[in-house]
Amino acid sequence: MSEHSGYSGYSEKDVQQEVTELEGKSATAARLFDIRRIIGGLFVVYGVIVTIAGLVASDADIDKAEGVNINLWTGLGMLALGLFFLAWQKLKPTTPPPPGAVPGDERGQ
Repeated sequence: MSEHSGYSGYSEKDVQQEVTELEGKSATAARLFDIRRIIGGLFVVYGVIVTIAGLVASDADIDKAEGVNINLWTGLGMLALGLFFLAWQKLKPTTPPPPGAVPGDERGQ
C-alpha cells in the first residue's frame, strides 16, 4: 500500500465536529468585530472625553462659542450616538452566513 492511499486517519465524525467548531469560532469572531461595536465604542469614549471637557469649561470658553457650551452638547450627542450603535448591535446581532454561502454570489436569489 502506498503512502497516499487516501486514508487520512480521521473519521467523518471527527471532520464534522471540527467543521462545526470552526463555524462557531467564525461566528464569534464576526460578532466580536462587528463595525457597530467599534463605531459605538469609539463614540462613547470620545463622547465621555468631550462631555467632561464641557463640564469643566470656563466662562471664556463658553463666551467664544456665543454663550453655548458646545463641548457639553457635542459630547452628549456623541454619547447618545455611541449608545445607539451599541444597543443596535445588542438588540439585532449579526447572523453568520449559511454554510456554503459564497459572499457576493447572488445567482441563487
